[in-house]
Amino acid sequence: MSEQSPDSTAPTAVLPSMRVDGQVAVVTGASRGIGAGCAQALAAAGAEVVAMARTADELQGIVDAIVAAGGKARPMLVDLTDSSALRDAFDSLERIDILVNNAGMAVAGSILDITEEAIDQMLSLNCKAAVLVAQAGARIMDRQGSGVIINLSSTFGINGRPNHSVYSSTKHFVEGLTKSLAVELAPRGIRVVAVGPTAIETALTRGRLNDPVIGGDLLARIPLGRFGQVSDIVGAVVFLASPAASLITGTTLMIDGGWTAQ
Repeated sequence: MSEQSPDSTAPTAVLPSMRVDGQVAVVTGASRGIGAGCAQALAAAGAEVVAMARTADELQGIVDAIVAAGGKARPMLVDLTDSSALRDAFDSLERIDILVNNAGMAVAGSILDITEEAIDQMLSLNCKAAVLVAQAGARIMDRQGSGVIINLSSTFGINGRPNHSVYSSTKHFVEGLTKSLAVELAPRGIRVVAVGPTAIETALTRGRLNDPVIGGDLLARIPLGRFGQVSDIVGAVVFLASPAASLITGTTLMIDGGWTAQ
């Protein structure tokens, strides 16, 4: 019996590209922490980065570091809680292929004691500004017929946390925003996804994470037994922005060491 020839029509698995060469990536909150890491990683993956933040010196330092490493980046100084300034910033952009909707803040406090000022600050940046940023980016992407919006959620967007009721509520908001925008914008060629970090060690969080009580309790909830690093987040962001994730939308990639699996 003669051997049958292989089916020439059978699909061949090819590793899709995780590069974003030539794409324009806007990163909010890009002057420090996760935002700065995302800006640097996307530039290293080939994107031209527009780094947005409201702290001029730190922002310029990140842009200088990207350029020194051979990447392309420019700073855009903007306070995203100023709706007019936010709109002006996005109106100045002709193209956005990748939008990392990262800017946010957390103020810890019991619901019995947290101030109205703190509530307003978190709602203004974590919710209202997140929507306006997504809206502004989506309008540009709609003209192009393509794009991806990557929102920053949290383990607190899946689970509750004592003394973080307001912050946790804002991240639950981000979860709902991600799902609904993904369904709405899919016919327009726009993907919307989120990443959900656990406690990430940065210059701002290091003190709390090193606290035996606060840090000890957080660490006990992470099955992999360590806090996250910015480097743990940026690979996921680049992947979700790349052609390798072209069928992924409306979901959150948890980067939490197993916290939400319990």
